[in-house]
Amino acid sequence: MKPINGLTLNGQSLNGLNLNRLILNSPILNRPILNRRYREIAAEVMTFTLLTLLMLLFSTAARADETLTDEHHFPQAEAFILNDVQGNEWSLAEQAGKPVVIHFWATWCPYCKKLQPGLERLRLANSESDLEMVAISFNEDKGAMPAKVLKERGIDMTTLINGDKVAKRYGVTGTPTTVFINRQGQVVWVTRISDPDSPKLVQAIDFLLSEQ
Repeated sequence: MKPINGLTLNGQSLNGLNLNRLILNSPILNRPILNRRYREIAAEVMTFTLLTLLMLLFSTAARADETLTDEHHFPQAEAFILNDVQGNEWSLAEQAGKPVVIHFWATWCPYCKKLQPGLERLRLANSESDLEMVAISFNEDKGAMPAKVLKERGIDMTTLINGDKVAKRYGVTGTPTTVFINRQGQVVWVTRISDPDSPKLVQAIDFLLSEQ
């Protein structure tokens, strides 16, 4: 059997290793009651199982990096209403027909701070379109002032507060999380990207704006 390159097992690289040797030297196959033929059969079974698991891991990792998929698989975004710091209501339902980007964040999150200038640049670059971009603050410390923090950072997007329930309904478990919703009110992408210069952010917004 040829060596398998570029893989790791239990933290050790499999580069240059022969998988047969690795498996045949396992404690399970070195019991006295197993003769040579049984060991070979067991090794073949273990080899097949290991390769299957590795293929599954790689396919899962590949899917995790996907962004936009077939629109028929897009889930519908759940409607919600939140207030800004002045008490004004913002309703997702009222944005019907518009592409919407929702930035879930917290004032204490360094990765949110890193991402926000990139989102603001994209918002300004598309200011003449009907794109809506809002920041939803959640999981905040007592006394946090999200709107003030964003203003100090030079971020001028609509800022909504007390978004914990909405974040939970959208399955948000960490910050930053950015949700992209198309004109049909469908969630087309959810990402934890914190790189403000990521081309995927540009591609996602271009996708939203290109849809009719």
